[in-house]
Amino acid sequence: LSAKRPPPAVRNIAFQVTSRSMVATDIDGKAIAAAIRQEIKDEVTALKDQNKVPGLAVILVGSRRDSQTYVRMKKKACEECGIASFGFDYDESVTQEELLAKIAELNADPHVHGILVQLPLPAHLDENAVLDAVHLSKDVDGLHPLNTASLCSTSTHVGATKLNWKDLSSVPFHIACTPQGCIELLDRSGVEMEGKNAVVIGRSNLVGMPVAMLLMHRNATVTIVHSRSQNVPDIVKRADIVVAAVGRAEMVKADWLKEGSVVIDVGINSVDDPEAKRGYRLVGDVDYASAKEVVGMITPVPGGVGPMTIAMLLRNTLNGCRRA
Repeated sequence: LSAKRPPPAVRNIAFQVTSRSMVATDIDGKAIAAAIRQEIKDEVTALKDQNKVPGLAVILVGSRRDSQTYVRMKKKACEECGIASFGFDYDESVTQEELLAKIAELNADPHVHGILVQLPLPAHLDENAVLDAVHLSKDVDGLHPLNTASLCSTSTHVGATKLNWKDLSSVPFHIACTPQGCIELLDRSGVEMEGKNAVVIGRSNLVGMPVAMLLMHRNATVTIVHSRSQNVPDIVKRADIVVAAVGRAEMVKADWLKEGSVVIDVGINSVDDPEAKRGYRLVGDVDYASAKEVVGMITPVPGGVGPMTIAMLLRNTLNGCRRA
């Protein structure tokens, strides 16, 4: 990735003290995700020359419109990159046994390199049992307990195998897609993580905890703040890098943020807006308009982290095929 980074003069801009009259640079997740999808497409084409085709199986339960939309987007992205996609749609009344049987079948299928169970599942299904049934080598969501445990291993003891955390494609297990996308955004925007103070707002298994581990693997000094933390604005104010993943609309205000810092806003929340066509608009966990007057770089919502999640799902599927 180093060859794709901006020159040094640009790379360090994120941590220079800026004037409040300056406006932050947007980190364009759409453009970065498009570049990654093209890289994946090129690698898939090369694999096809070796008679290998990455395959992603997607299981959808029920008729939630948002889930159906997400699944369509994933299938479209697979098609764009040349990845085979296999869809399995079930009524909301599907039994746990039926789902587990299908997952066992897909685990054994050599044409399937990734299995994605679209969440949420209906209440009568044991979500953890379903996710844990996916073999860790095909767990492209990176949620299997053993993949999570591998992410939490620092390998600092003598004799441990050292992983190259600057190239996440080389890591020999699946990493959760959204946290992986956050790190990719920082890397491809030329943001140096080593030695920097990073604050992660939120401690969920989906984003907060894994992104904190990834930042630590890149030698940042990481603090996690959550609903029981005290003096949160003061803690965030010291951060060179802020990852907001708490699910509260525009919670992080400009006066929480250090001048020149870098903000990755994972949140996606709807707020009422009578002037908008749909009567609402999407915002992040950070008050974007005011934050732009203070920070050096920031991801917009939408168009920041969101596109990266699907790009990382495709990359995990490609990696699964490579390792098969």
